[in-house]
Order: sequence, then structure tokens, then C-alpha cells
Amino acid sequence: MRHRKRKELRFDRKHRKHINLKWIPEVFGWVFQIVLVCLCAFVFVWYFGHQISNIGESMNPVIRNGDVVLVNRIVYDASTPKRGDIIVFKPKGNENLHSYIKRIIGLPGESVEIRDGEIYINNRKLNEKYETTAIADAGIASEKIVLGGDEYFVLGDNRESSEDSRMADIGNVKRSEIEGKVWFILSPKDRFGLLGK
Repeated sequence: MRHRKRKELRFDRKHRKHINLKWIPEVFGWVFQIVLVCLCAFVFVWYFGHQISNIGESMNPVIRNGDVVLVNRIVYDASTPKRGDIIVFKPKGNENLHSYIKRIIGLPGESVEIRDGEIYINNRKLNEKYETTAIADAGIASEKIVLGGDEYFVLGDNRESSEDSRMADIGNVKRSEIEGKVWFILSPKDRFGLLGK
């Protein structure tokens, strides 16, 4: 009986020596690649693929009511917002409100005034290179507004139908309130593509 147990033990040890462990690094390689792909996808979606559905006609014709756009949330970590950028922000930083999509008109430290339907930046008329409608209501910008060191003045392109910095309840947009820059129209299908100015 003891002799038989010794033989079985030797047999088990012999078989254990023949187990092929070469597959372990291969499995770890696959696991590493899967984790890396998932991480890259997460980073891409978080920073470049944040989706916002536009409500209203304030950015018509560039962005229309119901358009779903993608927001680049990392761009302003590397650079500062520029005049003409289309941004997403929460008015007054209020997280309970939907995100607004507007175009930057005035930059920190500048003065903005709207006179006779024209925009003046630091007393010089602003020549815009994108399609807009006429400004019938200057709102609070009928008097000169001096922007703080972290404030931006924003307008919708459709000035006849836009709640923007001309309204006291929205006012100037602080840098901390800006969520990112709109860069891509995701839907509808006929408008799919990079955002034009």
C-alpha cells in the first residue's frame, strides 16, 4: 500500500513538472491591452466625447435646435478661450440649469458695448466673420461693460432669439463656469461632422 502511494506521488510530481506556464505572460499581455484600450476610450469620451443636446435656436444656423454636439473638455487646460469659440457653460455656475451653448465675443479685461445694433470691443467696432442676425435689444450691454480678469461676454449667433450675456440673469461668464469648447456635431446624420465657424 505504501509502495503504491509512493508511485502515485511520483506520478503526480512528474505530471506537475510538465504543466506549460508559457501561456501566463500571454494572458497578462491580453489583460494589459484590454485595460489600456478601456482606459484610452474612457479618457477620450470624458475629455472629447461629452455630449450636449442643444435647446433652442440661439446658435442657428451653426448649431440648431435638437443638435447633439461633442464638447472638448481638455482644450482650455492647455490654452485660453478665444474670441469666436463656441463654448458650453452653466449660467452663474448653477448645476441645476441645462448647459448653454454660446459664442465668445468679449475677453477678460476688455470693455463691451452694443450701440445701434453694433458690438464695440474697447471702443472699436467688432467685425464678425460668421453669420449672425441683427441685434435689436442690447440689454445690459447698452452701457459699457468692463470684463473682469476671468470673465467672458457671450452671445448667441441668432441675436433675435438668444438668452446670453446681454441678460442680467446670465451676465458675464466666468472661466470656472466654462465646461469646454464645442467641436463636433454628432446628430442629426445630415449635419454629422466637425463644427464650422
